[in-house]
Amino acid sequence: MTTASEGYAHPEYLTDAAWVAAHLDDPNVVILDCANTADAWQRGHIPGAAHVADNWAKNPDTQRQHVMTPDQFKAMAEGYGIGDDTTVVTYDHAQGLTAARIWWVFNYYGHTDVKVLNGGWRAWVNAGQPVDFGRPKAPASVTFTPRADDSLIATGDELKEACSLDGARDDVVVWDVRSDGEWDGSAPNYSNARQGHVPGAVHLEWFHLMDRNTHEFKPAAEIRQILTEHGITPDKTAYSY
Repeated sequence: MTTASEGYAHPEYLTDAAWVAAHLDDPNVVILDCANTADAWQRGHIPGAAHVADNWAKNPDTQRQHVMTPDQFKAMAEGYGIGDDTTVVTYDHAQGLTAARIWWVFNYYGHTDVKVLNGGWRAWVNAGQPVDFGRPKAPASVTFTPRADDSLIATGDELKEACSLDGARDDVVVWDVRSDGEWDGSAPNYSNARQGHVPGAVHLEWFHLMDRNTHEFKPAAEIRQILTEHGITPDKTAYSY
C-alpha cells in the first residue's frame, strides 16, 4: 500500500486518514466531501465534512467548464469557512477525480494549503475511522482572498501554437486524459460539439495512475514509468485536457 510520502516530488499535496482523523477538531482545517451528489454525502461522510460538488470547477452563471470568477469563488470559499489561513482537505469516492479538480481550483486561486486524502472515502472507511451523518457546524467568519494564477491555465491559442497537424513540438506533450471512446470518437461526448482529439496528443486515461482497489495514487516510480512510456517527461511542457 502506498503512503502520502512515498517518493512523490510534492508529498504535501496528499494526506492520509490518520492525519485527517488527528485534525477533525482543528478549527483551521476544513474538510470537503467532493461526492458528485448530496445523496452520497448523506449516506455517510467524514465527521464535520461539508459537501461540495465539482461545480467549483465551472462558472455557475454560464455552466461552462471554466473556473468561477474570483468573486464567485471567494463567496463559495467563505461560505464553507475557508479563509486565507485555512488548511483544506478534499476527498471523494471517485479515485480522486473530483477531489483533485477542486484541489486544482484552490491552487489556481492562490490557495496552496490544500491536500487530497489519498484513497478518499475508501481509505477512510478501511482505516476504521468514524463515520458521520449530520451536518457540519456553522462556518467561521473568515476572509478568502482569490489570487488567480493564469499560468496554470492554457488557452486555445497557446495549444494551437504548441501543436499542429503534424503533432506537438519536441519540447511539448499534449496529454488527453479522457476515455477511449472520447479519444477515438466512438462514444458521444455531450460536453463538446465535435468528437476526436487534438492532433498529436497522446492518450492516457487518468485512472491508469490510480490503484483501482485502494483508490490511492500508484507509487511514484510506477507513475513515472507509465508517464515516460507515453512520452510525458519532465523535460517537456505538458498540456492536459
